[in-house]
Amino acid sequence: MNNFVNTLRAGPDENGRFGEFGGMFVSETLMPLILELNNQYENAKTDPLFWTEMDDLLKNYVGRPSPLYFAERLTKHLQGAKIFLKRDELNHTGAHKINNVLGQILVARRMGKSRIIAETGAGQHGVATATVCARFGLKCIVFMGKTDVERQSPNVFRMRLLGAEVIPVTSGRGTLKDAMNEAMRDWVTNVHNTFYCIGTVAGPHPYPAMVRDFQSIIGREAKEQLMEAEGKLPDTIIACIGGGSNAMGLFHAFLDDHSVNIIGVEAGGMGVDDRMEHAASLTGGRPGVLHGNRTYLLQDEFGQIIEGHSISAGLDYPGIGPEHSWLHDIKRVDYVSVTDSEALDAFQLCCTQEGIIPALEPSHALAHVMKIAPNLEKDHILLLNMCGRGDKDIFTVANALGEGLDD
Repeated sequence: MNNFVNTLRAGPDENGRFGEFGGMFVSETLMPLILELNNQYENAKTDPLFWTEMDDLLKNYVGRPSPLYFAERLTKHLQGAKIFLKRDELNHTGAHKINNVLGQILVARRMGKSRIIAETGAGQHGVATATVCARFGLKCIVFMGKTDVERQSPNVFRMRLLGAEVIPVTSGRGTLKDAMNEAMRDWVTNVHNTFYCIGTVAGPHPYPAMVRDFQSIIGREAKEQLMEAEGKLPDTIIACIGGGSNAMGLFHAFLDDHSVNIIGVEAGGMGVDDRMEHAASLTGGRPGVLHGNRTYLLQDEFGQIIEGHSISAGLDYPGIGPEHSWLHDIKRVDYVSVTDSEALDAFQLCCTQEGIIPALEPSHALAHVMKIAPNLEKDHILLLNMCGRGDKDIFTVANALGEGLDD
């Protein structure tokens, strides 16, 4: 683990804040557990035995390092920047999520917790949590919005095969926000034996920093791989953002490399306008408090949280990780949005040009690549985090394209 220094990569501060964002907005019941978790994680970070176990599992169980792939046909098709994909969809379980889950569950074991709970939207975090719980013989409960249970049925079946109990959440729109609400209610009730494995860089401190640290292997690997392949850093790096863990995983290693342009892509849904049928909280939201931290949120005029919308179940969270909010405000990262239809176009292009079926989440980032790559020089290196594979999304895409899979 890298020692943090006084740079952009050094946050958060001692209060768990990235500027005005982050913090620990939790009930008195949870505060002792949060403080214990922080202490346990700080101890784990400096324990060689922890990292020996973690590194072994990442190599031999997850399959890291994930490849860096030159997307030659996509590059030729767009006739501009040289496009590389960081292939984290090739990890065991099919996404970046397992990097973080492994770390958190190793911390949970150090704390003596035998019951693991998690929230999930697209299902990839739920699958990763169920997988690692099966590996270590831990009880696993996954909260998932009813809407997402229906549109992500392959992942629901995978979780149950792995021994997890999947609890559909019917409140709200039955999506990721609602699943996280129920998980936090469960956590308050069962603090004595339960560890909450949060899937993104959100929640009360230390979760945003801890999840980022476990995911930062993505950017560290990519930096080393690109230096070996091209002899230089990328000119632009890009990733999709819901809560933002895959993006922080890629971005973190490059924050102090000011020659590197960094772009985060939010879910623009039906378009970022007054209808609010989107999940672009940095574009259409304002600061507030949700799920234990202060960050940018989609809110109405009375401060009530507005449900996010995206064709991607993993991007429709109505907020964003607090570190992203800080990076947005200090203008280190450019945040843009991409609509459902643009993401669908990018999904299809990746399939036909590269023989890679991407998840709908990174398809949003790829859609922005399609916009900017043709206008960049051919020696401009553009790196995209391919954070998930699209097996889970084939029914959603088929319905959107009018292709009935049951025909």
